[in-house]
Amino acid sequence: MGAYHLAQINIARMLAPLDDPIMHGFVSQLDAINALAESSPGFIWRLQGAEGNATAIRVFDDDYLIINMSVWASIDALFEYTYKSAHVEVFRQRRAWFEAMSDAYMALWWVAAGHQPTPQEARARLEHLRAHGATDQAFTFKQRFEAPAEA
Repeated sequence: MGAYHLAQINIARMLAPLDDPIMHGFVSQLDAINALAESSPGFIWRLQGAEGNATAIRVFDDDYLIINMSVWASIDALFEYTYKSAHVEVFRQRRAWFEAMSDAYMALWWVAAGHQPTPQEARARLEHLRAHGATDQAFTFKQRFEAPAEA
């Protein structure tokens, strides 16, 4: 395993509270999708609260804005999970539960192996991406940056 792993944050603004019938399709799939992530090659860690997911963790001043964070062995491992596993079906349905976002809603960055980023750190990375575009501090699948050189 390398000296660096890939961290990611993605956020979404819900159309209704989690207990609203509109959100049932999303909520009913959370445990299965999280289990899929955890069993996927390259998965290392994900943010979760006492309920086993991150839906109760608030990082922004908006109760409808939820956060998801994880760490992966590589950008390719995260890409495979996101776009080539059963996760993609949930991703395709996102407009049924979440508002379309005009600003960046996902950011990637490299962390030292063993580091678990905090929600505040992830928020700062997302805000950096929004303010400066893709850099080695925060980037996207479309504008990737390599892990820092091994010492």
